[in-house]
Amino acid sequence: MLSKSTQTMVLSTMGKRYFSMSTPKSKHFKLVVVGGGAGGCSIAAKFARKIDPKSIAVIEPADMHYYQPQWTMVGGGMKKLEESGRTMESVLPKSITWLKEKAVGFYPDKNLIQISGKNQEPIQYDYLVVATGIQLNFNQIKGLIQAFDTPGVCSNYSPLYVNKTLESIKGFKKGNAIFTFPNTPIKCAGAPQKIMYIADSYFRKHGKRQDANVVFNTSLGVLFGVKKYADALWEIVKKRDIKVNLRTNLVEVIPKERKAIFENLDKPGTSETFDYEMLHVTPPMGPHDVMKTSAGDLVDPAGYVNLNKTTLQHVKYQNIFGLGDCTNLPTSKTAAAVAGQCGILSQNLWSVMNGKDPLGQYDGYTSCPLVTSYSTCVLAEFDYTSQPLETFPVNQAKESRVAFHLKKDIMPGIYWNLMLNGHWNGPAAFRKIAHLGFGK
Repeated sequence: MLSKSTQTMVLSTMGKRYFSMSTPKSKHFKLVVVGGGAGGCSIAAKFARKIDPKSIAVIEPADMHYYQPQWTMVGGGMKKLEESGRTMESVLPKSITWLKEKAVGFYPDKNLIQISGKNQEPIQYDYLVVATGIQLNFNQIKGLIQAFDTPGVCSNYSPLYVNKTLESIKGFKKGNAIFTFPNTPIKCAGAPQKIMYIADSYFRKHGKRQDANVVFNTSLGVLFGVKKYADALWEIVKKRDIKVNLRTNLVEVIPKERKAIFENLDKPGTSETFDYEMLHVTPPMGPHDVMKTSAGDLVDPAGYVNLNKTTLQHVKYQNIFGLGDCTNLPTSKTAAAVAGQCGILSQNLWSVMNGKDPLGQYDGYTSCPLVTSYSTCVLAEFDYTSQPLETFPVNQAKESRVAFHLKKDIMPGIYWNLMLNGHWNGPAAFRKIAHLGFGK
């Protein structure tokens, strides 16, 4: 039973709004998972086999679960949007409790979470896994939302706009085809340029490339964060005559004039205006609003869940773990990273539940299959130190048809059939086999 001190007004994410606890009781679960994305589903599935499933709750407001890495293929016309989604009910373990609400307040000192909905009781937990993902902030770019209703402006980062990408590629006539990378952390840092390579291939196939000026305007100071793969990608953009502008960040779109304004990050206060025929926008991203306003010591100053980067346990609260895009782990935010984290988190959380120390160590493994055409891919895999951590005993920086079919045809099945059911922790075991036991 909760003490009277906990039956008080709970601050929500909506500024100074408060939810009143009208009941002295709270719903109690042994394990609460916040987020029904790749990490949340996987952890719920793993622990539904370890503890009583009825003692597990997943807090997730969405009706649909999407395999978002497939949206590159959707934007390029190789997959359908419908293939990338399934109902949330179908991907969550059947016997756990699905709380179809938003988390609007975290109170880790009291082991409580407040959820949305009128007169909702707080949720009490013994153990918590935070897997809320990352928020898309399209509205931070002036004029962008309106621009999506006009020709040529698209984004693979939302189910609302991804079909517009193929439409924009097919409708391209001549001029600038611009692809952007924002000045924030993002999910799948390779995706902004994957669709650029696919568009370039489409233009070449359909006789439009001579009239196209393909441009990559990125806020980063590098083409890719790992030198081995960056070197390979520089060779690709040079060979295909793609213009790369580093430290260039989209701040405004003027759809009536088909112009995009980019700030120069190395020269504050200066900007450059580009005409566009096609504009593929990767939006700024960041922690969900609740993490920035109503999470207290759960998060770091930027709003990301503050974890020990190897054990995935919270730096302050021993009964809290986190994974995925919502965390401050210094690795790329990808589904592959989540897979690697799931195995370590499961091992360490189970140890803590049984009174033991969390000894499993996550090495920062992540992967980014960089699709470079309708039949080739550079399979980037690396760790916390930005050193390659490759599964296959070949040079994965080279464009490969095998890597392309792995991305297009094999990975979706692994995701739906293994990962979401808690049976996939990444390719570490296969790496050791492929490297005759000498792989990491």
